[in-house]
Amino acid sequence: MSGNTSQLQVGDKTVDMAIKQGSVGPAVIDIGKLYAQTGMFTYDPGFTSTASCESQITYIDGDAGVLLYRGYPIEQLAEHGDFLETCYLLLYGELPTAAQKADFDYRITRHTMVHEQMARFFQGFRRDAHPMAVMVGSIGAMSAFYHDSTDISDPQQRMIASMRMIAKVPTLAAMAYKYTVGQPFVYPLNSLDYTSNFLRMCFAVPAEEYKVNPVLSRALDRIFILHADHEQNASTSTVRLAGSSGANPFACIAAGTACLWGPAHGGANEAALKMLEEIGSVDNIPKYIAKAKDKNDPFRLMGFGHRVYKNYDPRAKIMQKTTHEVLNELGIKDDPLLDVAIELERIALHDEYFIEKKLYPNIDFYSGITLKAMGFPTSMFTVLFAVARTVGWIAQWKEMIEDPSQKIGRPRQLYTGSPQRDYTPIGRR
Repeated sequence: MSGNTSQLQVGDKTVDMAIKQGSVGPAVIDIGKLYAQTGMFTYDPGFTSTASCESQITYIDGDAGVLLYRGYPIEQLAEHGDFLETCYLLLYGELPTAAQKADFDYRITRHTMVHEQMARFFQGFRRDAHPMAVMVGSIGAMSAFYHDSTDISDPQQRMIASMRMIAKVPTLAAMAYKYTVGQPFVYPLNSLDYTSNFLRMCFAVPAEEYKVNPVLSRALDRIFILHADHEQNASTSTVRLAGSSGANPFACIAAGTACLWGPAHGGANEAALKMLEEIGSVDNIPKYIAKAKDKNDPFRLMGFGHRVYKNYDPRAKIMQKTTHEVLNELGIKDDPLLDVAIELERIALHDEYFIEKKLYPNIDFYSGITLKAMGFPTSMFTVLFAVARTVGWIAQWKEMIEDPSQKIGRPRQLYTGSPQRDYTPIGRR
């Protein structure tokens, strides 16, 4: 490797490959012409060493525990801003002025209602359908209801589709929740802010007045900010891959939602909560810590460590504070789950086994407890993740569509099946 090029020796052939440097973070080796020059592909299961695109949206330094949205630290955005400000930043690249913020908030607020016929669409699901199954179907169905904003070559239609999804996905999420608990849908209220409106749509009933708790609203808004984007994760890569074919934006976000449903991705906070419930009390922690350290025991501590962060997850610090605020507001001082969580956190930060393996508490460790305290069932946790991540998916999709160098995604493979062979008639097999 020298200067701005890297050399690869393949047999008796030397191949020069350009080195590209980002604004921060590690450089990349451009292998775009590798097959043409060598007849070989690279092999990288999970694409863990492969940059699939060039992006200006989110930067993660896993070793240092850093997460930046458009250059701004996640801690500052969560502390000082609100979710719609973060949405504007991710979509347009800069924080809005007061006038831009007011205009953006107004446009989102007045797009929150969904077509009335969508209510009938919900009736096609079983009453005990998982809310994520409903979300995948209803988000995909938006392309049938809003086909006037599916032309991806038209910047105006792309903008309208983006606004519609940021505004309407929370409404669909609340409808999915209401449907599964057998309560009537609650229409959005334009006088409320984004997150307060969502809480009201989830928990209000026609029989009585609903008053939004500002502490809970602020906490959920912060959770939305923390989950808004996370670079090229599995669901975001799914959205980009679907979008690379020219699929309409609603279909792409539905694809991302389906990917998010996987327990290794969006279901991690639900798994962490189930683990805390399994442990049950602080007295049982030593037994479960021993099980976690035993290589022959299948038990794994959920909510610790992260695929990307090799240090403390920066979002977990904010989430920990938020969890305490919610529990204090609701008067939950002796929650056995929280007691277990706090003791597990203390052990993880001081036990040599955890430190050596860098098993620090991550955001999922705290968010499950917080959402449960707010009244959300575990089946809604991933739905809330999807509500928050919608803007990140849209920003990444929009960036990809507007990139002149983008092409349809086509990963390669290492084929290990049978070589060519001749067909044998059925009577001779």
